[in-house]
Amino acid sequence: MGLIKFIFSKAFLMQLLLALIVLVILGFAFMFWLSSSTNHDERIAVPDLSKMSLSLVKQELDNANLNYIVIDSSNYNPDYPTYSVIEQNPAAGKFVKENRKIYLVLNPSGYREIAIPALVGRTQRQVEPTLLALGFKVGRIDLRDHISEDEVLELRHNGTTLKEGDRLRKMSVIDLVVGNGKDNYYNNATEDSVDIDDSINEDEELEDAGF
Repeated sequence: MGLIKFIFSKAFLMQLLLALIVLVILGFAFMFWLSSSTNHDERIAVPDLSKMSLSLVKQELDNANLNYIVIDSSNYNPDYPTYSVIEQNPAAGKFVKENRKIYLVLNPSGYREIAIPALVGRTQRQVEPTLLALGFKVGRIDLRDHISEDEVLELRHNGTTLKEGDRLRKMSVIDLVVGNGKDNYYNNATEDSVDIDDSINEDEELEDAGF
């Protein structure tokens, strides 16, 4: 009778209730730990973000529980939409942890501008490779009377003469004005000399004829 009386006593019931509360708390704590440890090494495949706008990137990465950071704008690529993803790190298909940051490089709005170096006075053989290496295109070659053959006298873009330091977008077409090796002063002097010789010959012929 004493045991039954103790079981139904207020003190025992309070201890039993406290024990149940502790068990419930421990149970929740165990479940939380189990869930955390199970997902701790879970890997997520990085989606392919190529050519996506930032709004689509955000939507795609939110669905995958991933984040992103834009780190740079690359050289312009006409095959990609403006301000779309042109590079990503980690690459598509790599497995990463949840909330990993994906680093993005975006396609700019156009080719970058490049300064024109000091090229006037150099030879055409020197200037053309330099322009191509900078990312320009060489257009028309116009010849001009000048004593130095193959010397570049002017650089032009759309009819406008370019100066050192002027800036043009990459892939712009630049025309060259090049010397042809003929001295204009010498040619004019030669023509004047021929005219004088012709005049002298005519005078001599008139004298011989008795005029």
